[in-house]
Amino acid sequence: MADSLEQMMKNVQQFCEEREWDPFHTPKELAIGLVTESSELLDEFRFLSDHQVEEKLSDFEGRKAVEEEVADVLFFLLRFAQRNKMSLKDILQAKIKKNAIKYPVEKARSKNGRL
Repeated sequence: MADSLEQMMKNVQQFCEEREWDPFHTPKELAIGLVTESSELLDEFRFLSDHQVEEKLSDFEGRKAVEEEVADVLFFLLRFAQRNKMSLKDILQAKIKKNAIKYPVEKARSKNGRL
């Protein structure tokens, strides 16, 4: 379907514009949608042990349900960036550079949490 973030964004834009959804896709509404879909992704794992999560992701139907939620999250993220003229590539690179300073390898390796 799409090879690049830019092409994926164009596909989402075309899909939404064909349906005349622009008036409904304000920054606030898209942010709400992103959080809602992220919560639906999280709900796929609610009350499951790590072992049960592994089983779910190994099962065709379980994995398909998770993938659909991941797609919904990505859809809203791409649409948010597209509507607000953000380059996901650029902002991700900037954030990685910032985090490299905040979490230097020698201090952050094998640690999960604040330094």
